[in-house]
This record gives sequence, structure tokens and C-alpha cells, in this order.
Amino acid sequence: MTPPHHNKHRFISDGTNLTPADVACIARSPLDVGTGTASRTMGISAEAQGRVEQARAIVDAIMERGEVVYGINTGFGAFKDRIIPPDDLAQLQVNLILSQCVGVGPPLSTEAVRAMMVSRAHTLSLGYSGIRPQTLQLLYDMLNAGIHPRVPEQGSVGASGDLAPLSHMALAMLGRGEVEWRGSWPPAAEALRGAGLEPAVLQCKEGLALSNGTSFMSGLLSLALVDAAMLCDMADVVGAMSLEALQGVPAAFDPRIHAARGQRGQITSATRIRQLTEGSTLLWNAELGMRNAERGQIQHLKVQDAYSLRCMPQVHGPARDTVDYVNNVLTTELNGAEDNPLVFSDEHRAPSTESQKDTRCSVLSGGNFHGAPVSVAADFLGIGVCQLANISERRQARLVDVSAHGGLLPPFLIENGGLNSGFMMVQYTSAALASENKSLAHPASVDTIPTSANVEDHVSMGPIAARHARAIVANTARILALEAMMAAQALDFRLRDDPHARMGPGTRAAYEMVREHVPFLEKDEDFQPYIAATEKLVASGGLAGVGAIAGAPQPAR
Repeated sequence: MTPPHHNKHRFISDGTNLTPADVACIARSPLDVGTGTASRTMGISAEAQGRVEQARAIVDAIMERGEVVYGINTGFGAFKDRIIPPDDLAQLQVNLILSQCVGVGPPLSTEAVRAMMVSRAHTLSLGYSGIRPQTLQLLYDMLNAGIHPRVPEQGSVGASGDLAPLSHMALAMLGRGEVEWRGSWPPAAEALRGAGLEPAVLQCKEGLALSNGTSFMSGLLSLALVDAAMLCDMADVVGAMSLEALQGVPAAFDPRIHAARGQRGQITSATRIRQLTEGSTLLWNAELGMRNAERGQIQHLKVQDAYSLRCMPQVHGPARDTVDYVNNVLTTELNGAEDNPLVFSDEHRAPSTESQKDTRCSVLSGGNFHGAPVSVAADFLGIGVCQLANISERRQARLVDVSAHGGLLPPFLIENGGLNSGFMMVQYTSAALASENKSLAHPASVDTIPTSANVEDHVSMGPIAARHARAIVANTARILALEAMMAAQALDFRLRDDPHARMGPGTRAAYEMVREHVPFLEKDEDFQPYIAATEKLVASGGLAGVGAIAGAPQPAR
């Protein structure tokens, strides 16, 4: 039986059950054109609701006794020692949100905003933040109603978490600013009213609860991670196509080689490539070598290929291992408490002692908002995915270079070369994107700059790392799409030379899928429509999924 939180149309948040794949699924759920409501919605479990209520009761008790506790009745950051009078505490929370709405740059995409909202709503459901249930419910309701705050892309250093982006989100909850709703950008108050929702009226601790945490960087990284996992599968598929097109030597994928090293991702990629090309007559063998030598094409003895073909498992594999690592870090982060201070109810406490019965021990200040775990993971993901892009571009260079393949294929994969330039410039585009990736892969997490009068003297740069990871993933998807086009063109030439040749089951399925969108090019044409069509095919995950046709192992996500 499917668990309630994995219902196709509704995710029930209990604070412990959110995965990056869930974030992406909810963030990318289609919106009803007429009502704007999401096809996949979120709710909160009864257990989580109880935790939220218990934590809020502790905050209210502290207020009644007049205790001084950071974040509840003090200023923030460098103003941590300023005690705020009780009559000003509600305004304090509003002022916090207003003062932190300092983002700049273009607005985030709809899916990015939704991913941030999903992540924030879920972490608040753990019951460590002291938010009131009705305020948290409004965040769920806005997400489900398709009301998406306008959130600028830049302006967060990942210091006390993602203060600026989350404050722009919270601003809309107050009925201020603009939101995306039903295909337009109305004032937040108008959209809330249209959806039958009331703006939040913040009380003590709530502005801090909404804005203090890593939900922005975690949401962005969730989207990048899901896409990166798909690209790992796709890299094996298009790499196998190029292997056949270039008459690669299959011995490099013998399972004994990869078992001898023992790297998990490498073994998976080698197995997939082997099964994608199983039974192919386009790969190198002694008989083909003899025939090609007679035609003056490739050398008689071909012992091994260049690294971009021979070492695909050794390069694709680490990207897979990186995805697994980041998935573990991010799943933990999504289900963890990132606020400060944290409110500990009886359920959260260690075994009882007399001192722990004192409510002053129920609210503790720390640094869980710091984005270092996410920042390092985001940089790591970007570096891993860069490898997929780099080796793909090198395979493309071999496909168009006669000196690299010994005349097996026409120069630049086109007939009547000179009059036609063929795929010459396609490889240029991949080279440009791969080089851009190298700049984006410079780790943001190694940087820091002090903020808040040097109180926040070490920051994570997690939002920058997550944005860069997404950009690297997007560039790599385009590079692999271009390789799929080139490999299909090259395979047509190979099949024309030998009408009886047979492709592997996976490469045949991938080739046919590409050919449904892009024809064989007999002469120069406008590449743009074909590139756009192949990019769309890549984004759909169709090419990545052909491994199932070949019986290749499908890694758990």
C-alpha cells in the first residue's frame, strides 16, 4: 500500500519524510489554468501539528513570564542584546521581514519558489521553531493555491540561512508585495483574497521562524540534484551511442575490470553501457578491423580507445557517487531543524533532569541556520556534473574530427564538406558550455565575508553554490543533447555503410527517439529547431530512461 505522503496528488508532511525527489515533484506539479491550484498539494500530519502547538505553547509561556530570550523579545544579529518592550514585539517581527527584503536581480522561476516554500513548510512542521499553527498553515495554503511570491534571485550569503529570499516569501504572507497567481502578477493581498485566504498577522518569534534557515538553497539544490541524477543515466545512453558510432572497443567495459577497482558508480555505468550496446555489430572486432583496413579506413589492430570512450565508466561513475552523497546530505537537511533559536518541547528533550524542567532550557541558541552542509554539497554536485559535460564535449570533438576516427565518418558528419559545414559549430557550442561550467564550478563554499557588524563573521555562500549547481546541470543537459544529435547523425553513416549492421537494444531505442525529433541532415540547415526539440527530449527524461529497454540497472533515487 502506498504511504500517505507518497500519494500521487498529496504529500502529508510529518517533518521526517521529505526527499529531494518529493521537493522537485511538488515544485514542478502542473497548475490548473483556471484556478491556479497545484495538482500536487501538501498537508501537515496530526503528529506534526501537535509538535508545532507544543513549541508555540512554550513561546507563549516565556512571554507571559517576561523572560528575556533571543529571537523572542530581543533584536537580531548585532542587535541581539537589545531588549524589545512587549508592546513592540509584533512590530518587531514585521520590521524583521521588511528590513530583510533586500534581494536583487531577476525573479526566481516558479519551480524554484515552490521548492523553497515546500522546504520551509516542511522544516517548520518539525516543531522546533515556535511558529503558530495558523501561520504555518497559510504557507501550505499559498503553495496549494498556486500563490507564489516574487523572490529576487540574488542577495543571500547563507549567513543566518537564506534571510532575504525567505523574507520575500514571508512578505507575501503578510499581504504585501507581488505574487504570481493565475498567470499574472497581482498584489499579494489581492491574490490571497481571491483564494479565500487571510494575510498573516505575525506574533513574537514568527518572522524569525519564517526567514531563518536554509530552505532557499535546499530547494534549489533539490531541483538540481533530481536533474543531475537523470543526466547520469543519460550520459551513459548518449555515450554508448557515440561508442557505437566511433566503433569503440567493448573490452573496456568488461565487468572484471570494474569489479577489480570496486567503485560503485563506475560499476553501475559500465554495466549500463555494456547492456545498452549488447549484441551490437558496430563495435570494434577483428572482422570489422580487417574490412575497414581493406577500405583504407581504420587501422587493422585497434587495442584501445581514447579516454573519452574507454574511460566513460571511470568518469560517469564518480558523478553517480556524487549524486548519492548529495542526496544523503540534502535529505538530512530537508528533515532537520535549521532555525535559531530552537524551541524544545517535552517530546524533543533528553531524559528528564531538574534543570530541564526549567523552561529557560527549552529555548536554545545555536547555529543550525548555517548553510555549510548544503553549500559544500552543492559545490560537490556541480564539480561532479562538470565531468559529464567535459567528457561529452571530448566525444563530440572525436565525432567530427577525421584524424580522430581515421575516416570512419565524413568530416564534421556531413556530405559534400566545404559547401556544407555540418556539425562543426555544434561542437563549438558544447565547448563554450563546458568552459562556462568550469568557471561556475569554482567552489562558492570556500568563500566567506563577514556581515552584521562582524557578528556573522563566517558565512556559507550556499545560495550561490546552489544557483551555480543548477546552472552547471542546465549547461550539461544541453551538451548531452548536442551529443545525442551528433551521435545519431554518425550512426546513420555507419548504418548506411553496412545495411546489415545491428545496434544494441538501448542505443537503438535512443537513436529512434532522437530521430522522432531530428532528421538526418543531408545538408546545412538551421539547427535551432532541432536543438530545441532535443533539449525538450532531454528534459522529459525520455533518453535517460531507455536503459530500461536494454535491461540496464536503474539506480534507486
